[in-house]
Amino acid sequence: MAFSHTNSKGVSYILHGRETTLKNGNTRTLYFFSKEEKDGALDAVPAGYVVSETKNGLPVLKKAA
Repeated sequence: MAFSHTNSKGVSYILHGRETTLKNGNTRTLYFFSKEEKDGALDAVPAGYVVSETKNGLPVLKKAA
């Protein structure tokens, strides 16, 4: 089951991750939230990250302090 976060406005978002290749050839995982479940949905928040919200209520991942 995919990780879901409900923001302060009551809207649910699903966490996704996607591997991408940078210009220098290295790979990096990009994390993003979506209202619908798509390919790449994650079951949990990655280690070292926490879910936070912007002023507008959009969820974002931040490095844990």
